Amino acid sequence: MLKPYEQRFPWNLDWNLLRTFMVVVEAGGITPAAHLLGLKQPTISAALKRLEDTMGRKLVNRSPKHFSVTPWGRMLYGEASAIFGAISQLPALIGGVEEEVTGQITIAVASHVVSPHFDAVLQRFNARYPRVSYSISTMDSAAVVAHLQQNRVTFGVCLFHHQPAGLEARVLYREYFGLFCGPSHRLYGRENIEPAELRDEDAVSFWTDELDGPLSGVAHLRRRLRMRSDPKGLSSNLPEVRRMIVANIGIGALPVHVARRDVQSGLLWQVPPYKSLPAVDIHMLTNTRRSMNHAEKALLEMLNAELDTVPLAERTYSA
Repeated sequence: MLKPYEQRFPWNLDWNLLRTFMVVVEAGGITPAAHLLGLKQPTISAALKRLEDTMGRKLVNRSPKHFSVTPWGRMLYGEASAIFGAISQLPALIGGVEEEVTGQITIAVASHVVSPHFDAVLQRFNARYPRVSYSISTMDSAAVVAHLQQNRVTFGVCLFHHQPAGLEARVLYREYFGLFCGPSHRLYGRENIEPAELRDEDAVSFWTDELDGPLSGVAHLRRRLRMRSDPKGLSSNLPEVRRMIVANIGIGALPVHVARRDVQSGLLWQVPPYKSLPAVDIHMLTNTRRSMNHAEKALLEMLNAELDTVPLAERTYSA
């Protein structure tokens, strides 16, 4: 336990004396230290005497022709240097914290991105860094890739058929697409629908729903069911595809976990097939050439940690 005078020592010490003592040691004497500090020699001598009285030890041996640091002085110099080294880091540390918790993050996402895992990361990140601002734009997957390649956004969340050049990609989650009809469709509400009953049915879908596109699995499914090859309605936006399904413009494919609430509320009805549905991977994309601010780096670190620790099976939204 510290003695009473030891407890009072940090409060009674004039910290400026330590700075002066450091200059005396580094300059090699009182006279050169006075020149460096722009002070008179008696002022430096008085400061050194006050510090020695406070410490209760002789810190330097000095005479007109001799100057040396005592063992106590060397120990004090080492500790004082450590203190000033820590203090000198404060502006960088404070500035680093300021940069880390402020700034804007721009995200481009495909319209059908519905991921509780991604949302949970954003929630945790915002709670930790409440001063960060966000700009989230919805666009088709090709535009998401283009915005990243042009370094116009921080992150992209979309699907793709081939790895985009110059971008890093990680699977954010996996979803399954099923076929749905609206309330006024002849198959709505029916159980035990035979797949053959979908033959020659009109379809609505996404622009990416092509045999060689990101939704090629959906295109192959329509072909296998012998639905009409040319969709009657197309959109890059999930709410608009959903609108066309509800309006009975055609049967359309939607992520099953996204459509589930509309099925429960009576706006959509799932039609065959119910098993072996097309699986689609949704990726998180970043541009390695982008210089990220501290907020962007922190979010990337948190997202990567989520993907590293949560198996893909748990990030798969099954049918």
